Amino acid sequence: MATAAEPRSGAVRVILTLCVFKLLSGAETSSRQLTIELNPGSPLAPPGGDLLHVRAVGDNDTLHYLLSSQGAPTLLLVHTDSPSSTVQVNWIQFLARNSSGSLKVEPESSVMYSGGVVFSRLLEYDDVNDTAEPSNFFPPYELQNFTWSRLQLSGPTALLCGAATTFTNGSLCLQLSVFDSEGRGQTWPRLLHSANSSQLEVRLDGVLPRAMHSRFLLELQAVGGAYPLSRVEVRHSIDDEFTPSIFKVSEWVSVENSSSDVLGFAQWKPVAYRQRHPVLEDATPCHHSEPQPQSGEATAASSALIRAFYPEPKVVGLNVSFGLAGEKFYNSTKFLSWTLLVGVGSPPVDFFSPLVIAIMAVGLGTPMILLLLGGVYVYVRKRAASTTAYEPIN
Repeated sequence: MATAAEPRSGAVRVILTLCVFKLLSGAETSSRQLTIELNPGSPLAPPGGDLLHVRAVGDNDTLHYLLSSQGAPTLLLVHTDSPSSTVQVNWIQFLARNSSGSLKVEPESSVMYSGGVVFSRLLEYDDVNDTAEPSNFFPPYELQNFTWSRLQLSGPTALLCGAATTFTNGSLCLQLSVFDSEGRGQTWPRLLHSANSSQLEVRLDGVLPRAMHSRFLLELQAVGGAYPLSRVEVRHSIDDEFTPSIFKVSEWVSVENSSSDVLGFAQWKPVAYRQRHPVLEDATPCHHSEPQPQSGEATAASSALIRAFYPEPKVVGLNVSFGLAGEKFYNSTKFLSWTLLVGVGSPPVDFFSPLVIAIMAVGLGTPMILLLLGGVYVYVRKRAASTTAYEPIN
């Protein structure tokens, strides 16, 4: 018959297995050499916005990150199998925005995967009944029509801020961070990243809402050649160590037909924050709509980068909405931040930290050890009692 120690022993074995897996997976972490260039090949700052190129070189491949504010802000990620691949821009054609092919990654035969994310529209609605069900929309903010600042560079981080002509105050900012190795964000939601991913933080800061009960949605469009990001998968976790109160992660992935291999991804925790330096009370849940096919031509017309790179882009879009019924409205702090991870291959899988694993091991192992010691003590006492010699009674 099974004893109480057996399930505990099994649990400890699971913890030890997890520890070994964590150590082995950490040993395989890759690194990249980053090179950052603003407006590659252009002697002057081009009119209408900047083009940032980050070249992340590995042992046998290269990731090219391109962030453009020519039109709607766009992040393009191109993965090649060559450590010497380069980006070439024909600036006259690029600025004209009337034909594809003005931006190329060469050699073109080295391209294994490419995908882009376009931040197309900011939507605002008056949630007068506090249902958090989007309706009563105001005219949308078309991000291609924003006035964007010059990119501000700080190491592997770039900040882009813009405003609509109707804004009397505030801005919408995107902060791109590119990584040379595995790590974790310093601020909530503290997403785990690898050397094959970049992070975009979106901030709506100080913008005056058009109603006292305003809530916002952000429209994203995923662009690709044959396989854009097409479906969202939600993974559950039992650990909220790094993102308190959040036990899910959403992954918008690109897969080939009839294949389970992930080519590229956009990953986020379903949470936004109402303060720049948040505490738990400043967290607000967010939700995504189901991805839907979009017009490739309309997306290319809104983004110079998409027009320049893709001759026939395939586009899938979704909305991310912020806030739940009964929660504070945007007007309470006039601030929202949301973080997105974009990369190639499979998304990073969050794991228990060594501290949590140690606590779990101690919590499960200590009762088992006490039970074993107690069993040994009882056995020894019984054995001693059974071997005691007694004088015969006359």
